[in-house]
Amino acid sequence: MTINDQSFSAATLEIDPAAETERIVAALRTQLRAAVRKRGLVLGLSGGIDSSVCAALAARAVGPERVFCLFMPEHDSDPESLRLGRLVAETFGLVGVVEDIGPALAAMGCYARRDTFIRQVVPEYGEGWSSKIVIAGALETGGYNISSLVVRAPDGTTGKHRLTPEVYLGIVAATNMKQRTRKQFEYYHADRLNHAVLGTPNRLEHDQGFFVKNGDGAADVKPIAHLYKSQVYQLAEYLCVPEEIRRRPPTTDTYSLAQTQEEFYFALPYREMDLCLYGLDHRVEAAGVAGATGLSEEQVQLVWRDIAAKRKVAHYLHLPPQVVA
Repeated sequence: MTINDQSFSAATLEIDPAAETERIVAALRTQLRAAVRKRGLVLGLSGGIDSSVCAALAARAVGPERVFCLFMPEHDSDPESLRLGRLVAETFGLVGVVEDIGPALAAMGCYARRDTFIRQVVPEYGEGWSSKIVIAGALETGGYNISSLVVRAPDGTTGKHRLTPEVYLGIVAATNMKQRTRKQFEYYHADRLNHAVLGTPNRLEHDQGFFVKNGDGAADVKPIAHLYKSQVYQLAEYLCVPEEIRRRPPTTDTYSLAQTQEEFYFALPYREMDLCLYGLDHRVEAAGVAGATGLSEEQVQLVWRDIAAKRKVAHYLHLPPQVVA
């Protein structure tokens, strides 16, 4: 039955961070002992809120001496990501190493392949240029997601260009090498140490397919995949994740131009997306979600349709390899 809950608000997503921390820590210990049978945890630290919270949880679950962190910059990475990742490791007493994946990506043709596709749209694109993919989401277009390429020339001028499906897929395919290469290094160190690989997606990302299959979507344990991003921030405060990480806007740190997550994938910032996702899953009426988010009821319905569309994409991403029965 549909719920018409006039009290629905951001407070609906509030949790007891101390109790939730203990629940996750206990689950991680059980999973390591009974399921994956490993002695510790490996994770990539990006300087973002999700990996920072996961690092803190891992340290509580198995002790900081059994958590191994990787910092994996590449040619397009924001230097702040490495600095903040190191800050997290220092805060929680974790050992970490830098694995610069830029040379490996260059050797595989990641950057050259991407640039070849970009030049189908911007022929002059080359050395000194930078770019990102942005999306005009459901609220802007009335229900459709339309991707465009934003480029910046060496003189600082920028341009925005519509993408053909072929060019869009080519750019994304080349860029996905980054996440898959990082995961290779995580599993190398996990095998070397007899550790498990810890994945860092939150519920919004996990549900909506905001990950690369066999890339950042691959892991042995995913301790925060049940938590809305708003709840991850609540844990971050409780776990004393450095404040500058908690204040930093969520980014993809994937393209050479700075890019927020909603620019690339989500229809709204995470606070509103969390409420829309919760409202849809718990059958809160559109009017209730509208009141909590500041959207109109029509906009809420558009976001719900966008969530449903992305879930269709996520279904494939979650599938294990298909075998003959």
